[in-house]
Amino acid sequence: MDATVIPLCLSVFDWAKFRSAKGSVKLHTVLDYDGCMPSFVHITDGKQHESKIAKSMSFPKGCVVIVDRGYVDYAWMNVLDSTGCFFVTRAKSNMKYTRVKTVKSEELRAGGILEDQLVELDGLANQRYAGKKMRLVRVWDSTKNVEYEFLTNNFFWKPATVAALYKERWEIETFFKHLKQRLKVTSFVGTSENAVYIQIWTALIGILLFKYIQKKAKYDWNLSNLVNFSRINIFVKIDLWKWADDPFISGKPPDKKGQYTLI
Repeated sequence: MDATVIPLCLSVFDWAKFRSAKGSVKLHTVLDYDGCMPSFVHITDGKQHESKIAKSMSFPKGCVVIVDRGYVDYAWMNVLDSTGCFFVTRAKSNMKYTRVKTVKSEELRAGGILEDQLVELDGLANQRYAGKKMRLVRVWDSTKNVEYEFLTNNFFWKPATVAALYKERWEIETFFKHLKQRLKVTSFVGTSENAVYIQIWTALIGILLFKYIQKKAKYDWNLSNLVNFSRINIFVKIDLWKWADDPFISGKPPDKKGQYTLI
């Protein structure tokens, strides 16, 4: 789950005030890992905080909710834990806690795991999480020379699994990138709130259709190429699935007699 801000020019989109000189809308999205398509989308003004939307949602028992630090709210995380959901997130840099148990070994360190800890939050955070314990996994990324701290309420996964799950959160960033760059959700045809929302929803429907074609086609499409090629061929009368299966249609090469030499 994540949210992305779509910037708007305040002088043109005066209804979308975000800051004194900026306008924006925010796209709150839950991406289902099975197919990497959104199962929930909510559009708000740019000032709406992500955690407020998260608190209004419910998730099925046993699901894994992966969020960044912007969603860290211990009362909400307690609700997830109490309803049988698992969460994985980054720990805030100012998080105060007490170590209850620490597991570290050369075997773990060889896999990039510095420590696997059982922790208890301090102060008000402890009350908000109902006095329960959390798991804190410290990981070293040797490619970036950066240490990451991950929080989860699952005590059975391997430490590497916790890190790998959070890494998969990048899929939602890729989704936002496709939506903005490939479906052009950065410039709008209309300026009213309704016009902007319609264009965003249309783009979401569009990316759903492109993903469906990508999945069903025999050709191994890259989503970016599929969108670009579709744009080029939008007015070409051709069977969609034949084209999707074989975009570089097999057959005889073009007749050279019908071509002219440029001098």
